[in-house]
This record gives sequence, structure tokens and C-alpha cells, in this order.
Amino acid sequence: MKLLMVSKSSVVAAHHGKLEELVRMGVDLTLIVPPRWGSQPLEIRESELYRIRVLPCLLTGYTHFHFYPVRIGPIDADVVYLEEEPWSLVTHQFVRLCVKARKPVIFTTWQTISKTYPPPFSYFERYTFAHAGAAIAGNKEAVELLRTRGFTKPVSIIPYGVYPEVFFRRESSLLRSKLGLGDSFVIGYVGRVIAAKGIADLIQAFAVLPQQCRLLIVGDGDFRGEGERLAGGLGVHSRIHWVPQIPSLEVPDYLSAMDALVLPSRTTAGWKEQFGRVLIEAMACETPPVGSISGEIPNVIGDAGLVFPEGDVKGLAAQLLRLVQNPGLVTELGKRGRARVLEFFTQRRMAEQVLKLCRRVLAAEAEIEDRETAQMGRAR
Repeated sequence: MKLLMVSKSSVVAAHHGKLEELVRMGVDLTLIVPPRWGSQPLEIRESELYRIRVLPCLLTGYTHFHFYPVRIGPIDADVVYLEEEPWSLVTHQFVRLCVKARKPVIFTTWQTISKTYPPPFSYFERYTFAHAGAAIAGNKEAVELLRTRGFTKPVSIIPYGVYPEVFFRRESSLLRSKLGLGDSFVIGYVGRVIAAKGIADLIQAFAVLPQQCRLLIVGDGDFRGEGERLAGGLGVHSRIHWVPQIPSLEVPDYLSAMDALVLPSRTTAGWKEQFGRVLIEAMACETPPVGSISGEIPNVIGDAGLVFPEGDVKGLAAQLLRLVQNPGLVTELGKRGRARVLEFFTQRRMAEQVLKLCRRVLAAEAEIEDRETAQMGRAR
């Protein structure tokens, strides 16, 4: 099977595991990817397993508006797999090409909040729904929303996955020493440093924890300045370590240096946590996650971590204190997390589900062609 994949998220090297697994299962794969997505540069430009076409992309970082301002060329693939939302301009760009070339196409959605899109994006969504052969949804809420919005074709739930061979518990004493963490109990956060991620709640909860605790925040975002001022006002600035965004393949090292990973997301009018990839990365590294109940977080964590009501600073502090005071619980949750990832969230499992859906779409296309051929024969 020849598969053309279009994916802005594949600028991150850690996202390529699914592609590698697809190739190992016999797929002839070509990836179209931009040279960067927002502030994130492309981490992998060449591969021995599959072809990578790095194309110039306009309005990178803007999910609604980005597109490739070049001639794509003939669609030399049996199926086109878009890791893009159905209402995006880039999705419309490729769906139109697929309709012209009579190639089946699959799109992806993580959307969990119903929104009314203005023209032309409402038209893009309707056009995608009419011509796509199937969809991939990142979670159950996204499936329900697709059905509500009128998409009637097959949908498979295929979330993120990790490579257990890359994300595993590593020896971290050198990194902890370099960061000045010593033997402290390290509470960590990895991701965008923005208000909606609940960074303020995390800092306030951290402020009431014992002095032997340290907070390690890895990532960039416009909330850092406000977060530092908040930490200063609470008297904990010296116990918080801020690290700028790191390459994706270094994330396991930092997760291994943490005793717990926190994802304290807060639902807003236009967004709620759609998955929380860092949760499964932490679980694979046997670092227990503590997450708010925003969106998909509790479903991802399962019994491998702790949850608290979003925005509940006291609730978050109480869950963190449980871990600080109970090393045995930290170890037990770490083991559960690793086992949960191996069962549900590996790149191999995700690739198998993608390939299964592609074959289903191809079978449906072949059935349609057979019916059309039979009808033409009767007409003669």
C-alpha cells in the first residue's frame, strides 16, 4: 500500500514512531511536512525508511489558515492520510486534489468543543465530510462531535502513542545535579507555558508543599513572566527551575528527573485538554502523572496516576502531598503507568489501527468501483 501522509505535528521527531511502524508493516510511505510549525523547527528531515517532502508552508502556527503554496504534483498514493482538522485550509487543499485524482482520503480531528465556523471554513468542513472516506478521532468526544456535525462515514479512535524503547526510566542523577535539584522531591511540568495549562494553579499548589520539594517547568510561553512574578510573591521563586523548550527526544531525560508530572489544564470557552501527550510520555518513563479533570486527561491517566478538579489548588496540593509522603505510591503508580502505555499507547498499536482503517477505506472504494463497472455493463 502506498500512503501519502500530511502532518504538521511531524515536525517533532518523537511523532515519527507511528510512521516507522507503518513502514515495518509493509507500507510505502511519503510524508509531507512544513520546515517548522510555529516556534518548533523540523527535527527530522531525512529517513532511510520513508520519503520526507519538506514543503514551504504559509501561516505556519495557525491551524485554520496554513497551507502549502506550491504545486504538490500527482497524488502517487493509494490513500492520503491527513493529520489535519476537517475545517482547515490545508485539508481543503488536499481533499480537492484527492477528489480530482480519485484518491481516497482520511482526515483527523481532536476537536471536543462544538464551534460555528465562519465561511469559508464551514464550507471546507462540509466539503471534507462529503468527500473523505473515513476519519480518525483522537478521543471519544471528538467522535460524538463528528456525528453531531453530520459525518456518517467510518471513524476510528486512534490517540497518540509513544515508543517504549525511547521513553523509559533513565538514570537521572547527572541531570538532576546539573539542574540543581539534588535529592529533592521534584514535581514537573512539560509543555506550553500558557494560562490555559493551569501554570498558576501549579505554582500556588507548590507553594504550600514541604521545603524539600522543587518544581521543574520545561517549556516556553507567554505566561512565564507572570508565573515568575507569582512565584516571587509566594516566596518560592528560588525553588522553581525554569527550562526553555527542549528537543523532543530529550524529554525522557527530564521526565526521568521528575518524581511526579503535573498537567493542571483549565477548560476555557474555546478549548479543553484533548489528550495530553506528555501524560503517556511520563507514564512510559514510570513518572506518575497528576492531572486535572479537563477533557481527556482522566481517561488517559486511568488508574496510573491521580486527578483533581480543575482549578482546585487545594485539591492539587493534597494529591501532590500524598506522593511526597508516600514513596511506595510513587513507585506503584510508576509501574502501573508503564504497563498502561505498553497495553494501550504504543506507536505499534497506533500504526496497526491506522493501517486497518486504510484497508477498510480501500475496500469500500473497490466496492464502489465494482458497482459502477456493473452499472456501466448493464447500460450497454
